[in-house]
Amino acid sequence: MMKQGTIQQTIALEGKGLHTGATVRLQIHAAAANHGVQFKCMHLEGQPTIKADAMQVVRTERCTTIGKKEATVSTIEHLMAALEANGVHNVLVEIEGPELPIFDGSAMPYYEAIEKAGIVEQEADRNYLDIEEAFVFSDEESGASYTILPADKLEITTLVDFDSSVIGKQFANLGALADFKAEIAPARTFVFLHELEQLASAGLAQGGRLDNALVFVNKMPVATSLSALAQKFGIEEDVAVEENGILNTTELRFDNEAARHKLLDLIGDLALAGIDLRAKIIATKPGHTGNVKLAQKLKTLYKQSLKTRDIPKYDPNIPPVNDIHAISKKIQHRYPFLLIDKIIKLTNEEVVGVKNVTMNEPFFTGHFPNNPVMPGVLQIEAMAQTGGILMMEHIDDPHSYDTYFLRINNARFRKPVVPGDTILFKMELMSPIRRGLCEMSGKAYVGDTLVSEAELLAQIIKR
Repeated sequence: MMKQGTIQQTIALEGKGLHTGATVRLQIHAAAANHGVQFKCMHLEGQPTIKADAMQVVRTERCTTIGKKEATVSTIEHLMAALEANGVHNVLVEIEGPELPIFDGSAMPYYEAIEKAGIVEQEADRNYLDIEEAFVFSDEESGASYTILPADKLEITTLVDFDSSVIGKQFANLGALADFKAEIAPARTFVFLHELEQLASAGLAQGGRLDNALVFVNKMPVATSLSALAQKFGIEEDVAVEENGILNTTELRFDNEAARHKLLDLIGDLALAGIDLRAKIIATKPGHTGNVKLAQKLKTLYKQSLKTRDIPKYDPNIPPVNDIHAISKKIQHRYPFLLIDKIIKLTNEEVVGVKNVTMNEPFFTGHFPNNPVMPGVLQIEAMAQTGGILMMEHIDDPHSYDTYFLRINNARFRKPVVPGDTILFKMELMSPIRRGLCEMSGKAYVGDTLVSEAELLAQIIKR
């Protein structure tokens, strides 16, 4: 299981916000496990703190903004992506200003600052979500679509199409977060010239510079409009449109830089789910609105998964750890009192057994013959037999020993078990085995339903 992480040293950064043009100062401090990423607004009365959480997002126009009551922090996606790629889950960001600095329009300044500060692995496990079944998530509002597939790590492909002859149709792929620094972090934000003119006329993008974003040009502008735009953004050199359809104020770092930046934003927005996602995502026309809605969906799936995470899964296509013959060599029980058929998991601290309940069970002859229900005491016995397999793993000659109950605590029977059910008995050590004494917690499941549970204390005694 991978662990959570924080930074080793405090990070201090300063720069202009993209939309307000305000000079913003921030300090990023280490934080305890399970703290998450939180922003403390030092410039506001009471210094309110906002958690970087998908459920705290209040706006997604041109950037991702989180808020709580009157306090908001904007343009957090580049920092969030850099933290995620570095394996940093817990920090406190003290910020003096309404939005994070834009720097060069990419995540590289944040990534390098985090890398320089160093990463500290923490004791707590990451909050992980495994995607077991593929699904498609669409956002009608933005037109974004996401195909989510099972995978053993996070992989992302982005497909963009702005109906533009300049950008065209692009795609970008990230096979592992380890490649983020080289492949994704340098990709800068971008804008179309006609959008930039509208933003400038409206007094927005006050912190924008023609050299901290790619400016794509669909329609050739007149020279006077370019001169006026350069003046608004403080560019003294002549501004012109290159053959590749971008302003000459900067150069492409990648041929598909737009698609790569969309992938960068997606990583930053998905980090707001607060989970270590193991899935392959194919994102078509992604944007902050769709990204955040997907993060909210994934956060909900994670909460649901916690309810069933500890329930063992049974796949009859996978060979058992112990079949009935191996079981018979480890414990003394025989027909009609051998109540487990397979062992599908066996570790030093846990064992999972399988019982296929059929109408041919001898106890059904006399136990509610017209309404067959497996006796609860036999479910407890099956738990004990499953636990006995774990106990006998520590003995060289198991058939020279017998196992005796010493105590049964907190036994509960929650749902009847009937013919046709397959029961999974999960037994976990509650304390190390000492002097032949074994204390276990047992749970019995049919599908995802807990049917019975108990705490058992038994002793193995040489015959």
